Amino acid sequence: MDMRNLQRSDFDFWSSMKTRWRDMDALGHLNHAVYLGYMESARVDVYIQLGFSGIRKDMDESTILASMDVHYLSQVKHPASLDVGHRICRVGTKSFDFLAAVFDEEQEKPVCSALFKMVAFNYKMNQPILVPEPIREKCRPLK
Repeated sequence: MDMRNLQRSDFDFWSSMKTRWRDMDALGHLNHAVYLGYMESARVDVYIQLGFSGIRKDMDESTILASMDVHYLSQVKHPASLDVGHRICRVGTKSFDFLAAVFDEEQEKPVCSALFKMVAFNYKMNQPILVPEPIREKCRPLK
């Protein structure tokens, strides 16, 4: 999969957000860590769209981030309107993958893309659980 050639049509879930003044670094563009926050907020939106009340440790079915592979593709300057896309692209027994990308408003190519490996998790039992059915149902594997 070429993380540089992702397009909006590759994603199933969307969230929109605006940059903030504090998101810039000393070089005048968005700081690299800010993109992770945008994608995390959008990931919570995905869980809500799937029918969960959010993602919290007091839920029987929650998740925990296992790893991430992030690709910064172009600079963004403040102010900007961004769209964050997500797609569940792999489901295993107890883990699944989110493909994510940040797009500058109305642009077809992403400014940042990432693959997040998630583990379905029950914090009360402190152990992985089976991936919940709503996540399994929305998986669209990569070709």
